[in-house]
Amino acid sequence: MSIRNLKTILVADAITCTGVFAAGLLAAEPVGALLGLPAQVVAIGGWICLAAALLMIVAARQAVPGAGLVKLIALGNLGWVAASFGVIAAFAAQMTGLGIAVVTVQALGVLGFAILEWKGVAGPGAVAAA
Repeated sequence: MSIRNLKTILVADAITCTGVFAAGLLAAEPVGALLGLPAQVVAIGGWICLAAALLMIVAARQAVPGAGLVKLIALGNLGWVAASFGVIAAFAAQMTGLGIAVVTVQALGVLGFAILEWKGVAGPGAVAAA
């Protein structure tokens, strides 16, 4: 994977995280009601995403994204995926059908980012420092 492609993936991931942060900060109540989740769960997710987005931007701004940092981001994304399915397990009885679908689809999208980021620094054709 080229450095440019890895940076693009990191920026795209950061943009999605920023969107979740904005929803959690500015619209936790309505988003929570739409998904059938407590507003506090939505807000906490937003703050977690802010921290993740900052790390992603730091990595994307490096001349060659550091393998350790990108792996940390990918592992954090895997933690997010696990937590997403944990949220479904814990709140399924009160979640709306849309809420279950949204949480599932976003978890799968985050899994895709994790795989691409990991492959970008650890797989065959990984970005290598010059």
